[in-house]
Amino acid sequence: MQTNLINAGDTAWVLVSAALVLLMTPALGFFYGGMVRRKNVLGILMQCMACLALISVLWGIYGYSLAFGRGNWLFGSFDYFMLKGVGATPNPDYAKTIPQAAFMLFQCMFAVITPAIIVGSYAERVKFSAFLLFTVLWLTFVYCPIAHMAWGVGGLFRNWGILDFAGGTVVEINCGVAGLVTALYLGRRIGISHPSLHNIPFVVLGAALLWFGWFGFNAGSALACNAVAVNAFLTTNTAAATAMVGWAAVEWFLTGKPTLFGALTGAVAGLVAITPAAGFVDFTGAMIIGAVVSVLSFFAVGLLKQKFAYDDSLDAFGVHGVGGFWGMLATGLLATKVVNPSAANGLILGNPQQFFIEAKCALITVAYCAVMTWLVCMVVDRIIRMRVSPEQEILGLDLSQHHERAYTILD
Repeated sequence: MQTNLINAGDTAWVLVSAALVLLMTPALGFFYGGMVRRKNVLGILMQCMACLALISVLWGIYGYSLAFGRGNWLFGSFDYFMLKGVGATPNPDYAKTIPQAAFMLFQCMFAVITPAIIVGSYAERVKFSAFLLFTVLWLTFVYCPIAHMAWGVGGLFRNWGILDFAGGTVVEINCGVAGLVTALYLGRRIGISHPSLHNIPFVVLGAALLWFGWFGFNAGSALACNAVAVNAFLTTNTAAATAMVGWAAVEWFLTGKPTLFGALTGAVAGLVAITPAAGFVDFTGAMIIGAVVSVLSFFAVGLLKQKFAYDDSLDAFGVHGVGGFWGMLATGLLATKVVNPSAANGLILGNPQQFFIEAKCALITVAYCAVMTWLVCMVVDRIIRMRVSPEQEILGLDLSQHHERAYTILD
């Protein structure tokens, strides 16, 4: 085995980052769990934890191979089926100084959290069996192809020269658009006419752990313990903080009071928007990205959803879809080779071509994800029927799907 190329520091950092990203999935469960009605909180937590277990297995069997095997412009291959050949030897196509198994594990956690984010859009109305089938099909036919196109050898976006540091297309636009499509396909929830927050401390805990885990998400995507990772750590924190301040300021100006829930939503929007740009922009660029996304996502959540009357339950589209799209465009605008010499400059530094590449890849991701997610919904609905019965929805998913209660005493 060629282990002489392995750098212990790089390997340790990637493994720690993988653990941080793993933590984001239960964190998301708490973040979402506090936002739904109490009769559905265990359903949300179960769906998030099921993503962690189910996709960890599927990723090892075939997901990693479809995403990162050498293939055509859309799919990888089955070269790594059952992790054949994925061990201590580095894969120079992706990371030259860490074992390929470490890279596989890191990417596994991205594959885990992306379908979990979609859960926020169809919360409180999907059968658990339908959720499982939807997740398997969506991972196979939406996530893996987009991951291969953006990051895999031979992938369409990679061949074009995309700059997507940690998943603006693969994770954020992908899950945001999928969330909107599933929300439209399923229709509105029964008995919902206003936000259904039931436990703000859960939301605070989830948001704080998401912020913490996002350092692994973004800085870990350098795949080495180096200056690019440090920059990604800095820009991640900066964009989140700026967006939190920006959202609170907009809300304060328009409504007369800033809310904790709003400020936390702004922070998550900032984390989303910086994801594709974290290793390509500087401190100033991160502040611009965070400030702009706070306004865009505020109006997407507060006005766009009300205007078009779609029930994106927990705002996956308004935060992740809108924020991810802006983040891709911002990467094409603000990227600088001063931060990452192996990348490219953006439009502001005289390279309009990079902006057009980012915009093109973002738009194709929207189109591909929308069409394929709708088809997945149709297939699942035909096989199982996605939505619970009205009686089960009124009772709540905790009891109707899992025969459990989150709280034994109701106030």
